[in-house]
Amino acid sequence: VELLQPKVPYSRLVFHEITKVAIQEALDQTRPIDDRLVSAQETRRILDRLYGYELSPLLWKKIGPGLSAGRVQSVAIRILVDRERARMRFKEAAYWDLEGIFATQKQETFPAKLVSLGGKRVALGRDFDPDTGKLVTPDVVLVDGAQAKSLAASLKDAPWTVQDKEEKTFTQHPAAPFTTSTLQQEGSRKLRFSARRTMQVAQRLYENGYITYMRTDSTTLSEQAIAAARGAVKTLYDESYLSPKPRQFRTKVKNAQEAHEAIRPSGDRFRTPSELEGELEHDAFRLYELIWKRTVASQMAEARGRRMTVRLAAQDALFQATGKVIDFPGFLRVYVEGSDDPEGDLADRDTLLPDMAKGDSIRCNELEPKEHKTLPPARFTEASLVKELEANGIGRPSTYASIIDTIQRREYTFKKGSALVPTFLAFAVVSLLENHFPELVDSQFTARMEDDLDAISRGESESLPYLKAFYFGNGEPGLRPQLDKKSDDIDPRTVCSIPLGEDNGQPVIVRVGRYGPFLQRGEDTAPIQDGTAPDEISLEKA
Repeated sequence: VELLQPKVPYSRLVFHEITKVAIQEALDQTRPIDDRLVSAQETRRILDRLYGYELSPLLWKKIGPGLSAGRVQSVAIRILVDRERARMRFKEAAYWDLEGIFATQKQETFPAKLVSLGGKRVALGRDFDPDTGKLVTPDVVLVDGAQAKSLAASLKDAPWTVQDKEEKTFTQHPAAPFTTSTLQQEGSRKLRFSARRTMQVAQRLYENGYITYMRTDSTTLSEQAIAAARGAVKTLYDESYLSPKPRQFRTKVKNAQEAHEAIRPSGDRFRTPSELEGELEHDAFRLYELIWKRTVASQMAEARGRRMTVRLAAQDALFQATGKVIDFPGFLRVYVEGSDDPEGDLADRDTLLPDMAKGDSIRCNELEPKEHKTLPPARFTEASLVKELEANGIGRPSTYASIIDTIQRREYTFKKGSALVPTFLAFAVVSLLENHFPELVDSQFTARMEDDLDAISRGESESLPYLKAFYFGNGEPGLRPQLDKKSDDIDPRTVCSIPLGEDNGQPVIVRVGRYGPFLQRGEDTAPIQDGTAPDEISLEKA
């Protein structure tokens, strides 16, 4: 409009699915351009360029060519590096327990585990400090190997009784229909798709009229979609599988932009996956099926079941057995979050315990001492990184696929299985930004920025003063004066060094060099092989 300066009347056309009905409706309900939304979008783009175009040359100068900084990507790298640092600090701890196979008087067998000794809970992995490997929870019993073996010997033939038994009913509700980020997470978990592949396939499905718009934060369904989903449940199952009344979901995400509805099959009747089997290529079919199942499940009845807990006592030891039974599967017939095969998953969910009553005598068939070791915090996968970014209000879900793509292309991270492993190059970049521009890689900075942009989109504040304050400062120094001051202060050698400890008084460090990372101890150096995770380089290994 700014370029063409039209003399004729003009208006904005808004549609969220490419179907004849939706386009016709959009033509009937046009609206003027919302200048405040345009202003907020331009502000975001300009701020992101100021951030990236001003900081990236500093990285080239101090660390190496071809690097990039970005408002969301730099925070994403920091999240990965922080997790790797926790893994590097991690100290393993060992603890033991006992696992037994027990039998009722009717010879029905079931497993149970030691949970307490002498009235005190037996220590588990969560009771240890990951940084020291020391037990930190007071009033728990730490069982060692010798004690576990002697307990197994003394308890094996002891008289066992059922101390108590409890049964509780539970109800499980279906997940909300897909948003951009939950589609990326489930695409990763269930289909093993990268975030980028999920979005490319969804884009094709949208363009060809199979699904509604795939860039959305909203979990809301239109009345048309709710009617279509409920119609599908009635046709394919029976009334008992339908939720008593239409179900709407509230968006939990901070700063959600709810102009679009959730991602769902398009139209006022959802075509079933079997109807489209020959029509869609393999990836598109699998993603459509996922979206169809999740949308239909959202309007189905809750799953109902019972959880059972039985505690067995002998001497001063207490063992516990748990079971769970699904009495009515409800939505689980169609969709189980994080599972490929609802029917198979339903079968796995039933862990039946035999019928027992308080005071019954029980026989112990087997008793095995088991050693467990604590595990370092798990690395992020694409799915869990997307979840973390969204939970902290960092960036927009529609950008996550390209962010993850960028940090892999820039060699800030590589994949080991499905885990994202940060490289030593990422450590150097994060070290520079943390030490010299801490507020720019603070997760709260980008979340606050989204709030400020929303205020601009509502007309509560203006773009230009906001950008000036960010760049030139306003009480606090802005980006430009900070860069002018820091450019000479930053020592490339310090930024590119990651200390590992000392060997006979000599520091051992990882250096990030022009040709990759290497180890250094005084005059001695050794290359680090490609694909080595930072947490694998201990002082001993170095």
